Amino acid sequence: MGEGSSSLPPGFQFFPSDEELVLHFLHRKAALLPCHPDIIPTIDLHHCDPWDLGSKALQGGNRHWYFFTHTTQSRATATGYWNAVGTDHETIASSCVDVGVKKTLRYYLGEAPEGVKTNWLMHEYHLLDDGVLHSTGDGGTRKKESNRWVVCRVYESTGGSQSSFHDDGDSELSCLDEVFLSLDDIDEISLPN
Repeated sequence: MGEGSSSLPPGFQFFPSDEELVLHFLHRKAALLPCHPDIIPTIDLHHCDPWDLGSKALQGGNRHWYFFTHTTQSRATATGYWNAVGTDHETIASSCVDVGVKKTLRYYLGEAPEGVKTNWLMHEYHLLDDGVLHSTGDGGTRKKESNRWVVCRVYESTGGSQSSFHDDGDSELSCLDEVFLSLDDIDEISLPN
């Protein structure tokens, strides 16, 4: 189990919504404010392949791993790289105010752009850069480091599951489509008149 998971009471699983990741965890990290519970570790993404996250990141529900990392242009690791897929999605707060951006990335083995696609997916959450100054509590102010930190959710996609809480940006077959495709002989299906 990853760091921090032992800080959760027995029986609790960490499975925050996009909004909770951005507002409760990422916002507080970027503003240098304490977060309770402080359970999401900071990882250098360049030194960590996705299958190594079990010993370094916080494992949440449904085998998702969570961690903070610095924003970088290069998302290369020792054995591969993370590449953006699809379009960015805005994360909406409950007050209908845009608070962040969610990027979806897929892990590829090898060097870009000839890497081999894997089932590892990452949602990378960024705060919208508002440039707001925040009080330090001692009368001073500091600029929020919103462009420096991201919080990530990494998981291994199962491919055809419609029950997944998170959209990986790729189109998937519905359960009904899979059943029809698994039938050996289409002539054996009788349709009503």
